[in-house]
Amino acid sequence: MENRKRPLEAVSSVNNSFKTPEKRMSAVRQQDSDYARWGVEETCQYLRREGLEKWENKFRAQKITGVGLRYLKDSDLEKIGIEYLGDRLQILHSLSKLWQIEADPSKVFNDPIHGHMELHPLLVKIIDTPQFQRLRNIKQLGGTYFVFPGASHNRFEHCIGVGYLAGQLVKALNERQPELFISRRDILCVQIAGLCHDLGHGPFSHMFDGLFIPQARPGITWKHEHASLAMFDYLVNDNGLKPVMEQHGLVLPEDLEFIKEQIAGPLDTKATQAKKSSPQWPYKGRPEDKSFLYEIVANKRNGIDVDKWDYFARDCYHLGVQNNFDHHRFLKFARVCEVDGQKHICTRDKEVANLYDMFHTRNCLHRRAYQHKVGNIIATMITEAFLKADPYIQIQGSEGKIFTLSTAIDDMEAYTKLTDHVFEEILHSSSAELAEARQILRNVVCRRLYKCLGQTQAAKPLSVTQDMINCWEADLAQSTPQIGAQDVSLQPEDFVVSVIFMDYGMQEKNPINNVRFYCKDDLTTAVQIRKDQVSKLLPEQFAEQVIRVYCKKTDFKSLEAAKKHFVQWCMDKNFSKPQDGDIIAPELTPLKASWSNHNEGEDCEAGGSREVNGVRANGKKKAKTQLFKQEEDR
Repeated sequence: MENRKRPLEAVSSVNNSFKTPEKRMSAVRQQDSDYARWGVEETCQYLRREGLEKWENKFRAQKITGVGLRYLKDSDLEKIGIEYLGDRLQILHSLSKLWQIEADPSKVFNDPIHGHMELHPLLVKIIDTPQFQRLRNIKQLGGTYFVFPGASHNRFEHCIGVGYLAGQLVKALNERQPELFISRRDILCVQIAGLCHDLGHGPFSHMFDGLFIPQARPGITWKHEHASLAMFDYLVNDNGLKPVMEQHGLVLPEDLEFIKEQIAGPLDTKATQAKKSSPQWPYKGRPEDKSFLYEIVANKRNGIDVDKWDYFARDCYHLGVQNNFDHHRFLKFARVCEVDGQKHICTRDKEVANLYDMFHTRNCLHRRAYQHKVGNIIATMITEAFLKADPYIQIQGSEGKIFTLSTAIDDMEAYTKLTDHVFEEILHSSSAELAEARQILRNVVCRRLYKCLGQTQAAKPLSVTQDMINCWEADLAQSTPQIGAQDVSLQPEDFVVSVIFMDYGMQEKNPINNVRFYCKDDLTTAVQIRKDQVSKLLPEQFAEQVIRVYCKKTDFKSLEAAKKHFVQWCMDKNFSKPQDGDIIAPELTPLKASWSNHNEGEDCEAGGSREVNGVRANGKKKAKTQLFKQEEDR
């Protein structure tokens, strides 16, 4: 059989090394993409292009513009004088092309999470570039793979999943509410934004921008979203995709800006600052009447977006954790309503409990996996190795310039070459300059890890800086236990303090307060549902700060001494008692009165009473009550 070429092959200079077979499909006309803005003459021009010129005068006589095309029905065409059913069906078929993104899917990806995903050929063009293929070699959960053997999935499949879900949500809104005038351009831009939102992740994902870069280059503010924008521009230019995008109906540079705004928010920093002080619309890619489109890929309003839907489902699947959130229900009930003069994505009032489950799932994933005590210290050790190796890793970028691990973010050609493989490069190196870094990574591979002494909490969340952490590490070394001190010398550099913030996605705020709901009796009115209208069992607080302490010395004597130093430090700082404090330092914990084991307050509510000098007050009555409660629990 004769080999088929891709459509638009002649205008593309994409490297052929990542080609994926796809079906032939005709390109979308650019001028047909925004039919809602057409006047009468543009509508008549479309009829002529579709071979329907004999009905042009009837449309002109009725002054039918692009806004009305979506609402035309068979009965309407009959009223204006189109007599035969066949003619009316032909007209309706031609008009339906304007809001259908594609009639012939170009490629099907079989995914363990979403099943068979159909993607637009332009998305396949983007996937088949070195910049996107790079994501195959970046672990989604970074160092967590060293703890959970199933967590081997990469940013590549996650991004494809987000692009697919973005299309599912925007298409569902388009079908459910034609009055929104969602164009094929809008749908395609939203899909591309979902596909490319994580292009800027570095080695081991969040470890790179959360731990490594802040320590390697403390003078800059850099997030992976910034690199995603730069990498997207580089991807488009390096692979000659602008002509391909235009032939698929995108309008440049407007649509490119819209795609990038969905990933990282307003591109104009002045507009972002103005937004805080005035209600002026800060985006340029789409007007304010399409504000809901900015809530699909990265929802800045309440955090409910397709990015979370994919990584919840995908991470739970690979981690072996139950996912309690069903994004399919949200897709079924999503509608756009007007809230304070802007259009926002809302859901049914009965779905409020499902959304609390979504944020609870997020919190559980952080507790059980993302902030796992062993996974976190592995990330810390890899960071230490990368910092020691940073000056000696040479990466060639644009114009032959050489960059290091930390400076590669300044050049996308160099950054494209930077993936998780740098771990193996250091581990298997033979140069003397990488000896220290190599030894740290060997310790990781051989499971010679820093040991967790425990975790604690302050009475109130603290504003923690690196200087404060350095002071804490010095204090830990000096916190000699009052009782049972051992003859072990511990230095500040022997301790690692890690401060972890866990919340529902909006720091201490309840994200559901920023969600609006509608009821089945009125699909257009958006209402707020307060927490006390849902359940009394929901959390009272939505954020907490956890302080973990690790010890680099792992011999038995040093470790036992370090545990007592940690307990004494918690006492000195008036932090909460570590969970195993009574085990690792039983001689110390009784010295702090507030660390008493009496469950003050809980006993009274549960029918118990406090022990006083070993005697329980009202013991018989309270014991019966407690026994009854336990029987109920069983």
